[in-house]
Amino acid sequence: MDRQQAWDIVCEFVESDSLRKHMLSVEFAMRAYAEHYGEDAESWGLVGLLHDFDWESHPTLEQHPIDGAPILRERGLDEEDIRTILSHGPLAADDRKTNRDKALYAVDELTGLITAVSLVRPSKDIRDVKIKSIKKKWKDSAFAAGVNRQDVEEGCEALAVDVWDFHVPLVLKAMQDHAEELELDGSKA
Repeated sequence: MDRQQAWDIVCEFVESDSLRKHMLSVEFAMRAYAEHYGEDAESWGLVGLLHDFDWESHPTLEQHPIDGAPILRERGLDEEDIRTILSHGPLAADDRKTNRDKALYAVDELTGLITAVSLVRPSKDIRDVKIKSIKKKWKDSAFAAGVNRQDVEEGCEALAVDVWDFHVPLVLKAMQDHAEELELDGSKA
């Protein structure tokens, strides 16, 4: 499966513009992780892009991402890519074996927090976001309350990377590099 085919699946199954942007954010962060590890950025990006494609139709922990796997299989996604997507579910902790699995788990929730931090800035430009702003909002559990900070910490621990010295800067830069695509470039301020 190539990226255009993956994007077509996203467009077919995901109506929410914010969910599509979340999936793009995860794709960009996964590509950055792949480059860090010297891995295939296309493959890592695909799992990031597709990881939540079934969320709107299967929004429970018992269904997502399990119910989406047969669709991805039918559409020709590689079995190892499907396995990584399945591993990002909160009920699949024992299935996170590879760095790609662990990175997807660590990246998923963080992109939502970074997006929220960007949107509360007067400029609404992610390129104005600093690590200290993310850290401040991280500590405020009422801010972006749906973001599971523990998932991010567990993912980083499994990857053996520091949340603040490595993970947050890598994900933030990946998202900043694609500010226009994510519509976090201040154009809607």
